[in-house]
Amino acid sequence: MRVIKETAKRGGTAVSAEDLEQIGALARKSLRAEEVYVFPVRLCDNEVDRDWERFTEKTLEELAPMFVGKAGIFDHQWSARGQAARIYKTQVVREGPQLTRAGDGYCWLKGWAYMVRTEGNRDLIAEIEGGIKREVSVGCAVERAVCSVCGCDRNTADCEHEKGRMYGGQLCFISLEGASDAYEFSFVAVPAQPAAGVVKSARLEEEAAMGRRYLKGLRE
Repeated sequence: MRVIKETAKRGGTAVSAEDLEQIGALARKSLRAEEVYVFPVRLCDNEVDRDWERFTEKTLEELAPMFVGKAGIFDHQWSARGQAARIYKTQVVREGPQLTRAGDGYCWLKGWAYMVRTEGNRDLIAEIEGGIKREVSVGCAVERAVCSVCGCDRNTADCEHEKGRMYGGQLCFISLEGASDAYEFSFVAVPAQPAAGVVKSARLEEEAAMGRRYLKGLRE
């Protein structure tokens, strides 16, 4: 199952020596602090969203290392010309006593992205700093879509439960489990998840596999 999620980003931050070392692992040459622009992004979280679906905390932990090195593009258009940034580190952030609608502790996947400062992206950086480019969306793949009521995988089995309805006092939602790949993050327009602004669409695993083959070809 391919998943696209959308959320809000934060502004630029200072570039540390540790940042430069991690960025250097992805770049072909050493970069100086004044040559790069870095900014953190809220990639996805474990809250039940408006589609009555959510990532589990374990799925976020699995996705974290997969997003390192992935590119930032626009509107999920897979074109080398549209590559604007790259994620160089990630962290699962846990937010104290806050609980999700599923009843567990709230957490979210934070990524740090960098861009090489050029004349060509000066306007984009200004738009990020000015709050115009605020939303980002992630493309990734998961193996299972598990019903919270009966525990079946809706990709492989019929499920009579309707997302968003209550069954015996239990909310029906879908847990996205078993991260298998992370594709990219994109600058997009419309946030939809209640807390973080997430717009998500899901497709069958066959399409996700096709996407992984396409990306592998691009990387090669």
